[in-house]
Amino acid sequence: MRELSIESIRLSLMNYQRVVILREKDSDRYLPIWIGPAEADAIAVRLQDVSVARPLTHDLLRNLIEQLGARVAYIVVNDLSNDTFFARIVLDVNGQTMEVDSRPSDAIALAVRVEAPIFAEDEVLDRAGVVLDEEGQPRESVDEEGRPRPVDPAELERLGAFKDFIEGLDLDDFDERKR
Repeated sequence: MRELSIESIRLSLMNYQRVVILREKDSDRYLPIWIGPAEADAIAVRLQDVSVARPLTHDLLRNLIEQLGARVAYIVVNDLSNDTFFARIVLDVNGQTMEVDSRPSDAIALAVRVEAPIFAEDEVLDRAGVVLDEEGQPRESVDEEGRPRPVDPAELERLGAFKDFIEGLDLDDFDERKR
């Protein structure tokens, strides 16, 4: 399991869908996850510290968890199946751990409200993570010895939508943020 941070929320110019770009801490590996417009707004509102008159859904969820005496320990993007990401919200309830199934977008929107860490399972990062080279272009994944890792054709077909999206991103400003 690897810790991630939110790099940005972007709009795909190919299909006008939103994507949250998570970055592995201490690495140049990114995890792009498509999210809905409402969830993108919910994450952005909190990241930009925008004040809202009434609690949004994720604020309500945070308030309920806190009122019930629990706290969000962390969230984890734990699976990827048929181009769909899955997540779990891990709660500390009176010293006991409880896991709740969630969409990653909702889990992230909650995590930014309670300042909980965001993680992804290694397998998810290995399958859907994108490593950028010095020019900000996607780099081929490599094994422990630095050799290009063979890609299963079935995996390529399942992740084809991600490939199209990644190739359509303007990644020029990633280099500027690293400096």
